[in-house]
Amino acid sequence: MEKPWGGRFSEETDRFVEDFTQSVSFDKELALEDIEQSIAHVKTLLKAGVFSEDEAEKLIKGLISIREDIKAGRFKWRRELEDVHMNIEAELSARIGDLGGKLHTGRSRNDQVATDERLYLKRETEEIVSLLKELRKELVRVAKKTLDIVAPSYTHLQKAQPIRLAHYFLAFREAFLKDTERFMDCYRRIDELPLGSGAVAGVDFPLDRHFTAQTLAFGNVSRNSIYATGDRDFIAEFLFACALTGAHLSRLSEDLIIWSSEEFGYVRLPDRLCTGSSMLPQKKNPDILELIRGKTGRLYGNLISLLTTLKGLPTAYNRDLQEDKEPLFDSVRTLKGSLVGMRKVLEGIS
Repeated sequence: MEKPWGGRFSEETDRFVEDFTQSVSFDKELALEDIEQSIAHVKTLLKAGVFSEDEAEKLIKGLISIREDIKAGRFKWRRELEDVHMNIEAELSARIGDLGGKLHTGRSRNDQVATDERLYLKRETEEIVSLLKELRKELVRVAKKTLDIVAPSYTHLQKAQPIRLAHYFLAFREAFLKDTERFMDCYRRIDELPLGSGAVAGVDFPLDRHFTAQTLAFGNVSRNSIYATGDRDFIAEFLFACALTGAHLSRLSEDLIIWSSEEFGYVRLPDRLCTGSSMLPQKKNPDILELIRGKTGRLYGNLISLLTTLKGLPTAYNRDLQEDKEPLFDSVRTLKGSLVGMRKVLEGIS
Protein backbone atom coordinates (compact mmCIF):
# COMPACT_ATOMS: atom_id res chain seq x y z
CA MET A 1 0.00 0.00 0.00
CA GLU A 2 1.05 3.64 -0.45
CA LYS A 3 3.12 5.03 2.40
CA PRO A 4 2.53 8.54 3.80
CA TRP A 5 6.17 9.30 3.00
CA GLY A 6 6.33 7.35 -0.28
CA GLY A 7 6.28 10.18 -2.80
CA ARG A 8 10.03 10.23 -3.51
CA PHE A 9 10.50 6.43 -3.74
CA SER A 10 10.40 4.39 -6.96
CA GLU A 11 10.07 0.93 -5.35
CA GLU A 12 7.60 -0.61 -2.96
CA THR A 13 8.86 -1.16 0.58
CA ASP A 14 10.28 -4.62 1.09
CA ARG A 15 8.09 -6.77 3.37
CA PHE A 16 11.07 -7.44 5.63
CA VAL A 17 11.53 -3.69 6.13
CA GLU A 18 7.85 -3.34 7.06
CA ASP A 19 8.13 -6.12 9.64
CA PHE A 20 11.50 -5.00 11.01
CA THR A 21 10.65 -1.32 11.35
CA GLN A 22 7.04 -1.52 12.52
CA SER A 23 6.33 -0.37 16.05
CA VAL A 24 2.55 -0.56 16.19
CA SER A 25 2.73 -3.96 17.91
CA PHE A 26 3.90 -2.11 21.02
CA ASP A 27 3.39 1.63 20.55
CA LYS A 28 -0.37 1.13 20.28
CA GLU A 29 -0.06 1.45 24.05
CA LEU A 30 0.00 5.20 23.31
CA ALA A 31 -3.23 5.18 21.28
CA LEU A 32 -5.39 7.11 23.73
CA GLU A 33 -2.68 9.69 24.27
CA ASP A 34 -2.26 10.02 20.50
CA ILE A 35 -5.96 10.74 20.06
CA GLU A 36 -5.98 13.16 22.99
CA GLN A 37 -3.17 15.20 21.44
CA SER A 38 -4.73 14.97 17.97
CA ILE A 39 -7.94 16.51 19.28
CA ALA A 40 -5.91 19.30 20.89
CA HIS A 41 -4.00 19.73 17.62
CA VAL A 42 -7.25 20.14 15.69
CA LYS A 43 -8.35 22.85 18.12
CA THR A 44 -5.01 24.61 17.71
CA LEU A 45 -5.25 24.46 13.91
CA LEU A 46 -8.80 25.81 14.15
CA LYS A 47 -7.50 28.72 16.24
CA ALA A 48 -4.79 29.31 13.62
CA GLY A 49 -7.39 29.49 10.84
CA VAL A 50 -6.27 26.27 9.14
CA PHE A 51 -9.61 24.53 9.72
CA SER A 52 -13.15 25.81 9.60
CA GLU A 53 -15.52 25.09 12.49
CA ASP A 54 -17.24 22.38 10.43
CA GLU A 55 -13.94 20.71 9.53
CA ALA A 56 -12.73 20.75 13.10
CA GLU A 57 -16.00 19.28 14.35
CA LYS A 58 -15.87 16.50 11.77
CA LEU A 59 -12.25 15.65 12.62
CA ILE A 60 -12.90 15.56 16.36
CA LYS A 61 -16.01 13.40 15.98
CA GLY A 62 -14.01 10.99 13.81
CA LEU A 63 -11.21 10.81 16.39
CA ILE A 64 -13.69 10.21 19.21
CA SER A 65 -15.29 7.35 17.28
CA ILE A 66 -11.86 5.75 16.77
CA ARG A 67 -11.11 6.18 20.46
CA GLU A 68 -14.29 4.33 21.36
CA ASP A 69 -13.38 1.45 19.04
CA ILE A 70 -9.89 1.24 20.57
CA LYS A 71 -11.31 1.16 24.10
CA ALA A 72 -13.75 -1.56 23.08
CA GLY A 73 -11.03 -3.63 21.40
CA ARG A 74 -12.63 -3.34 17.96
CA PHE A 75 -9.87 -1.37 16.25
CA LYS A 76 -7.87 -3.28 13.64
CA TRP A 77 -4.16 -2.46 13.83
CA ARG A 78 -2.18 -2.75 10.58
CA ARG A 79 1.54 -3.46 10.70
CA GLU A 80 2.10 -2.11 7.20
CA LEU A 81 1.17 1.36 8.54
CA GLU A 82 4.21 1.21 10.84
CA ASP A 83 3.02 2.89 14.01
CA VAL A 84 0.15 4.05 16.16
CA HIS A 85 0.10 7.50 14.55
CA MET A 86 -0.29 6.37 10.95
CA ASN A 87 -2.83 3.70 11.92
CA ILE A 88 -5.08 6.29 13.52
CA GLU A 89 -4.65 8.87 10.76
CA ALA A 90 -5.32 6.28 8.03
CA GLU A 91 -8.47 5.11 9.80
CA LEU A 92 -9.61 8.70 10.23
CA SER A 93 -9.29 9.27 6.47
CA ALA A 94 -11.20 6.05 5.82
CA ARG A 95 -14.05 7.30 8.01
CA ILE A 96 -14.31 10.98 7.07
CA GLY A 97 -12.56 11.18 3.70
CA ASP A 98 -9.69 13.36 2.48
CA LEU A 99 -10.16 15.78 5.35
CA GLY A 100 -8.56 13.17 7.61
CA GLY A 101 -5.25 13.64 5.84
CA LYS A 102 -5.17 17.29 6.90
CA LEU A 103 -4.82 16.24 10.54
CA HIS A 104 -1.06 15.93 10.00
CA THR A 105 -0.81 19.61 9.05
CA GLY A 106 1.82 21.37 11.14
CA ARG A 107 2.93 18.17 12.81
CA SER A 108 5.65 15.53 12.43
CA ARG A 109 5.70 12.08 13.95
CA ASN A 110 8.85 13.28 15.74
CA ASP A 111 7.07 15.85 17.91
CA GLN A 112 3.94 13.71 17.93
CA VAL A 113 5.54 10.69 19.60
CA ALA A 114 7.44 12.83 22.10
CA THR A 115 4.12 14.40 23.11
CA ASP A 116 2.41 11.01 23.39
CA GLU A 117 5.20 9.71 25.62
CA ARG A 118 5.04 12.71 27.90
CA LEU A 119 1.25 12.44 28.21
CA TYR A 120 1.63 8.73 28.99
CA LEU A 121 4.34 9.35 31.57
CA LYS A 122 2.39 12.09 33.32
CA ARG A 123 -0.49 9.69 33.86
CA GLU A 124 1.69 6.75 34.86
CA THR A 125 3.82 8.85 37.21
CA GLU A 126 0.68 9.97 39.01
CA GLU A 127 -0.43 6.34 39.37
CA ILE A 128 2.98 5.24 40.67
CA VAL A 129 3.04 8.10 43.20
CA SER A 130 -0.40 6.97 44.39
CA LEU A 131 0.78 3.35 44.75
CA LEU A 132 3.85 4.49 46.69
CA LYS A 133 1.60 6.47 49.02
CA GLU A 134 -0.51 3.37 49.72
CA LEU A 135 2.64 1.35 50.38
CA ARG A 136 3.95 3.96 52.82
CA LYS A 137 0.63 3.97 54.65
CA GLU A 138 0.83 0.19 54.99
CA LEU A 139 4.37 0.42 56.36
CA VAL A 140 3.17 2.94 58.98
CA ARG A 141 0.33 0.57 59.91
CA VAL A 142 2.78 -2.32 60.35
CA ALA A 143 5.09 -0.05 62.36
CA LYS A 144 2.28 0.87 64.76
CA LYS A 145 1.43 -2.81 65.12
CA THR A 146 5.05 -3.73 65.95
CA LEU A 147 5.86 -0.72 68.12
CA ASP A 148 6.45 -2.77 71.27
CA ILE A 149 8.35 -5.61 69.60
CA VAL A 150 12.10 -5.52 70.19
CA ALA A 151 14.28 -7.25 67.61
CA PRO A 152 17.94 -7.28 66.68
CA SER A 153 19.17 -4.95 63.99
CA TYR A 154 21.85 -6.24 61.66
CA THR A 155 24.98 -4.95 59.96
CA HIS A 156 26.97 -7.29 57.72
CA LEU A 157 24.07 -9.71 58.40
CA GLN A 158 25.42 -9.96 61.97
CA LYS A 159 23.36 -9.01 64.99
CA ALA A 160 24.17 -5.42 65.97
CA GLN A 161 21.85 -3.47 68.34
CA PRO A 162 18.35 -4.05 69.67
CA ILE A 163 15.69 -1.88 68.02
CA ARG A 164 11.95 -1.57 67.97
CA LEU A 165 10.76 -3.51 64.95
CA ALA A 166 8.74 -0.43 64.01
CA HIS A 167 12.02 1.43 63.47
CA TYR A 168 12.95 -1.11 60.78
CA PHE A 169 9.69 -0.75 58.85
CA LEU A 170 9.81 3.03 59.08
CA ALA A 171 13.25 2.95 57.45
CA PHE A 172 11.57 1.66 54.29
CA ARG A 173 8.83 4.22 54.68
CA GLU A 174 11.58 6.84 54.39
CA ALA A 175 13.12 5.14 51.36
CA PHE A 176 9.78 5.02 49.53
CA LEU A 177 9.12 8.65 50.47
CA LYS A 178 12.38 9.63 48.75
CA ASP A 179 11.34 7.51 45.74
CA THR A 180 8.06 9.42 45.65
CA GLU A 181 9.91 12.72 45.73
CA ARG A 182 12.10 11.57 42.83
CA PHE A 183 9.06 10.73 40.72
CA MET A 184 7.43 14.06 41.57
CA ASP A 185 10.61 15.92 40.67
CA CYS A 186 10.88 13.94 37.43
CA TYR A 187 7.25 14.86 36.69
CA ARG A 188 8.23 18.55 36.51
CA ARG A 189 10.56 17.82 33.61
CA ILE A 190 8.07 15.49 31.91
CA ASP A 191 5.44 18.23 32.04
CA GLU A 192 6.69 20.06 28.94
CA LEU A 193 4.90 20.17 25.59
CA PRO A 194 7.00 19.27 22.49
CA LEU A 195 4.14 19.52 19.98
CA GLY A 196 4.77 22.28 17.46
CA SER A 197 8.47 21.45 17.21
CA GLY A 198 7.93 19.61 13.92
CA ALA A 199 10.53 17.15 12.70
CA VAL A 200 13.49 19.19 13.95
CA ALA A 201 13.20 22.93 13.29
CA GLY A 202 9.61 23.95 13.93
CA VAL A 203 6.63 24.30 11.58
CA ASP A 204 5.41 26.91 9.09
CA PHE A 205 2.02 27.51 10.70
CA PRO A 206 1.14 30.09 13.37
CA LEU A 207 0.38 27.52 16.06
CA ASP A 208 -0.39 28.84 19.53
CA ARG A 209 1.63 26.28 21.47
CA HIS A 210 0.65 27.78 24.81
CA PHE A 211 -2.99 27.18 23.87
CA THR A 212 -2.13 23.56 22.99
CA ALA A 213 -0.28 23.16 26.29
CA GLN A 214 -3.27 24.49 28.20
CA THR A 215 -5.63 22.18 26.29
CA LEU A 216 -3.46 19.15 27.13
CA ALA A 217 -2.79 20.30 30.73
CA PHE A 218 0.96 20.77 30.23
CA GLY A 219 2.63 23.19 32.59
CA ASN A 220 5.35 24.30 30.17
CA VAL A 221 6.24 24.51 26.48
CA SER A 222 9.56 23.23 25.14
CA ARG A 223 11.88 26.02 24.07
CA ASN A 224 14.15 24.22 21.60
CA SER A 225 12.76 22.06 18.81
CA ILE A 226 15.94 20.00 18.35
CA TYR A 227 16.00 19.06 22.03
CA ALA A 228 12.23 18.50 22.19
CA THR A 229 12.18 15.92 19.39
CA GLY A 230 15.60 14.31 19.75
CA ASP A 231 16.15 13.70 23.45
CA ARG A 232 14.70 11.10 25.77
CA ASP A 233 16.31 12.23 29.01
CA PHE A 234 12.88 12.48 30.63
CA ILE A 235 12.34 8.75 30.01
CA ALA A 236 15.83 7.86 31.22
CA GLU A 237 15.21 9.82 34.41
CA PHE A 238 11.87 8.08 34.91
CA LEU A 239 13.48 4.67 34.37
CA PHE A 240 16.15 5.54 36.94
CA ALA A 241 13.44 6.38 39.47
CA CYS A 242 11.80 3.02 38.66
CA ALA A 243 15.10 1.17 39.08
CA LEU A 244 15.93 2.75 42.43
CA THR A 245 12.41 2.10 43.73
CA GLY A 246 12.91 -1.48 42.58
CA ALA A 247 16.14 -1.64 44.59
CA HIS A 248 14.27 -0.66 47.75
CA LEU A 249 11.53 -3.18 47.03
CA SER A 250 14.16 -5.86 46.41
CA ARG A 251 15.98 -5.20 49.69
CA LEU A 252 12.73 -5.31 51.66
CA SER A 253 11.81 -8.53 49.85
CA GLU A 254 15.18 -10.08 50.67
CA ASP A 255 14.79 -9.32 54.38
CA LEU A 256 11.26 -10.71 54.54
CA ILE A 257 12.28 -13.85 52.63
CA ILE A 258 15.05 -14.51 55.14
CA TRP A 259 12.88 -13.61 58.13
CA SER A 260 10.10 -15.93 56.99
CA SER A 261 12.43 -18.95 56.78
CA GLU A 262 12.33 -21.61 59.48
CA GLU A 263 15.87 -20.67 60.47
CA PHE A 264 14.75 -17.15 61.44
CA GLY A 265 11.00 -17.41 61.95
CA TYR A 266 10.57 -13.68 62.59
CA VAL A 267 7.54 -13.25 60.31
CA ARG A 268 4.80 -15.38 58.76
CA LEU A 269 3.62 -14.76 55.24
CA PRO A 270 -0.05 -15.26 54.33
CA ASP A 271 -0.81 -18.57 52.62
CA ARG A 272 -2.80 -16.78 49.91
CA LEU A 273 0.37 -15.04 48.69
CA CYS A 274 2.64 -18.10 48.70
CA THR A 275 2.85 -21.29 46.66
CA GLY A 276 4.05 -24.82 47.34
CA SER A 277 6.13 -27.50 45.72
CA SER A 278 4.93 -30.25 43.41
CA MET A 279 7.47 -32.59 45.03
CA LEU A 280 8.02 -31.35 48.60
CA PRO A 281 4.72 -30.96 50.48
CA GLN A 282 6.24 -29.15 53.47
CA LYS A 283 7.31 -26.17 51.36
CA LYS A 284 5.76 -22.70 51.58
CA ASN A 285 7.50 -20.57 48.99
CA PRO A 286 7.57 -16.74 49.17
CA ASP A 287 7.03 -16.41 45.42
CA ILE A 288 5.70 -12.84 45.40
CA LEU A 289 8.72 -11.54 47.29
CA GLU A 290 11.13 -13.59 45.18
CA LEU A 291 9.60 -12.26 41.97
CA ILE A 292 9.68 -8.66 43.21
CA ARG A 293 13.37 -9.20 43.93
CA GLY A 294 13.91 -10.82 40.53
CA LYS A 295 11.97 -8.23 38.54
CA THR A 296 14.22 -5.49 39.87
CA GLY A 297 16.80 -6.82 37.40
CA ARG A 298 14.38 -5.99 34.58
CA LEU A 299 14.05 -2.44 35.87
CA TYR A 300 17.84 -2.09 35.87
CA GLY A 301 18.10 -3.66 32.41
CA ASN A 302 15.49 -1.32 30.92
CA LEU A 303 17.40 1.71 32.20
CA ILE A 304 20.71 0.44 30.81
CA SER A 305 19.03 -0.43 27.50
CA LEU A 306 17.82 3.13 26.96
CA LEU A 307 21.06 4.75 28.13
CA THR A 308 22.97 2.54 25.69
CA THR A 309 20.61 3.52 22.87
CA LEU A 310 21.08 7.21 23.61
CA LYS A 311 24.82 7.35 24.15
CA GLY A 312 26.05 7.47 20.53
CA LEU A 313 23.22 9.15 18.65
CA PRO A 314 23.86 12.14 16.40
CA THR A 315 21.98 15.21 17.62
CA ALA A 316 18.24 15.38 16.82
CA TYR A 317 15.82 12.57 16.00
CA ASN A 318 17.03 9.14 14.87
CA ARG A 319 15.00 5.99 14.31
CA ASP A 320 16.92 4.36 17.17
CA LEU A 321 14.60 6.26 19.50
CA GLN A 322 11.83 3.85 18.55
CA GLU A 323 13.61 1.51 20.97
CA ASP A 324 12.66 3.66 23.97
CA LYS A 325 9.11 2.35 24.24
CA GLU A 326 9.37 -1.34 25.10
CA PRO A 327 11.71 -0.72 28.07
CA LEU A 328 9.44 2.10 29.19
CA PHE A 329 6.20 0.13 29.02
CA ASP A 330 7.81 -2.89 30.66
CA SER A 331 9.18 -0.83 33.56
CA VAL A 332 5.80 0.78 34.19
CA ARG A 333 4.02 -2.59 34.30
CA THR A 334 6.77 -4.23 36.35
CA LEU A 335 7.02 -1.51 38.98
CA LYS A 336 3.27 -1.09 39.40
CA GLY A 337 2.85 -4.83 39.86
CA SER A 338 5.70 -4.99 42.36
CA LEU A 339 4.27 -2.12 44.41
CA VAL A 340 0.87 -3.79 44.59
CA GLY A 341 2.49 -7.14 45.46
CA MET A 342 4.54 -5.66 48.32
CA ARG A 343 1.53 -3.87 49.76
CA LYS A 344 -0.46 -7.11 49.75
CA VAL A 345 2.38 -8.94 51.52
CA LEU A 346 2.56 -6.29 54.23
CA GLU A 347 -1.21 -6.36 54.66
CA GLY A 348 -1.10 -10.09 55.43
CA ILE A 349 2.19 -10.41 57.29
CA SER A 350 2.21 -11.48 60.94
